[in-house]
Parts: sequence; structure tokens; C-alpha cells
Amino acid sequence: MNEFKQLQLRVDGHIALVTLDSPPVNALTRVLNDELTAALDWISETPDIRVVVLTGAGKVFCAGADLKGRADVIKGPGDLPAHLRRTRECFHAIRECAKPVVAAINGPALGSGLAMVASADVLIASERATLGLPEVDVGLLGGCRHAMRLFPHSLLRRMMLTGYRVPAAELYRLGIVESCTAPEDLLPAAMEMAGVIAAKSPVSTRMGKHTLNTIEDMSLRDGYRYEQDMTAIIATTEDAAEAQAAFREKRAPVFKGR
Repeated sequence: MNEFKQLQLRVDGHIALVTLDSPPVNALTRVLNDELTAALDWISETPDIRVVVLTGAGKVFCAGADLKGRADVIKGPGDLPAHLRRTRECFHAIRECAKPVVAAINGPALGSGLAMVASADVLIASERATLGLPEVDVGLLGGCRHAMRLFPHSLLRRMMLTGYRVPAAELYRLGIVESCTAPEDLLPAAMEMAGVIAAKSPVSTRMGKHTLNTIEDMSLRDGYRYEQDMTAIIATTEDAAEAQAAFREKRAPVFKGR
């Protein structure tokens, strides 16, 4: 990948660590938006990478859209639709990344930051993390549809109507995040989770994520039928045969991703 200006990308074995780095609060600028999309697209098509950890540099995961830079992006007719399209695709790049994405929420994830978190697969939060929708205070909307994937009806509307930020302990109590860690333990916990995922068959995790994305809005009958079809396909892979052989032989499997 080319050098990034507002993003850090480090690959350690089968794990890609992607760090938002747009000081002071990792606001979603056009540069960061485009770089994050490009990084995730590259990761999707890089066979050796099996899982992504997404986090933020400093004390904030992402404070939301870059309101200060809005005037530089939206100058004339056609600019607003293009800006909105780029933003949508950034979130979809996380959700549709071929590799599972573990969000390590190091601090506030607001508006666009919440949408990023809601687009990831597994969520782990620092005690300093909060999730919120502050757009009501600046005359905007954003991230509510993504937030619906995480929050119940009344709480979500409270967040949207009042700007309430849900603290990490409450996120854990509600089952929205897998764990709530001390700040210094966040990245180790996320990397440990990523390591567990990376040890599985990359065929199974890739196709499993794709299946979950596809069946999310399907009926029970159609969704389970699709899942059965995907199971039949996975069962024909070399990795599936290796998993079954390793189980019989009581040894660790060696997956090749095919």
C-alpha cells in the first residue's frame, strides 16, 4: 500500500492493525475516509491477512464527521451527493471487508465513529469509550440507521434526541461490546481476539461473515436456506477436510485458505 497521511496500517502475521490517525480527534475527513476505504479494499484482496483490528490513535476513536473541513469539500452543485456517497462507502467498506473486523474502541466513537463501530464484526471497548449521536447539537443527522444494529428502540431515540453518550460499562451490560477493559489492556485484548479468529479456516471465516451480512435482512426461512447452501459449499473445501481430519486425529489443524 502507498503511504497514508491519516491512517496507520501494520500487518503482523495474519492480522492487519488499522489505526485512525487524524489528530486531534480522528474526525472523518475526506482524506481519512478515502484512505480507510482503500486500506480495507486492499486487505480484502490480500490472501495472507485473515482478520482486521480497527482502532484510533490517541484518546478518541473517531469524533464524527469533519465539520471544519466541510466547506472545503462541498463547494458547488454535485459536491454534496458525492460527499455523502463517499461517506456511505467508507462504512460499507468495513462491513463488506472480506475479512472479519474487530473494533477496539479506545475512546469516544460519535456519529460517523459510531457508524464505523456498528459496521465492524466484534466490538471491544476501553473503559474510556463512549458511543453517541451528537448531531442533534449541530443541526444534522447521521449514523442512526447503523446504530439500530446495536441499540434498542428507546435508548437509540434518547441518543438521537438528546445527544446522550452511552458509557463503556453500560455498553458491556447491554451486550453491545464483548468486553470492557482498562485502557492499557484494550489493544492486547483485541489482538488476542483477532488471533483466535486468524487461527480458524480463512475460508470459513470469510464465507461466514459474507453469509451473516447477506441473511441479516432475510426472513428466517430464506436466511437459513441461504446459510445451508453456504455450509454445503464450505464443506467441499480443503480446509473443511483438514478440520475434520485434525478433529479425528486430535491435533491442531493447518489451514491453507482453500
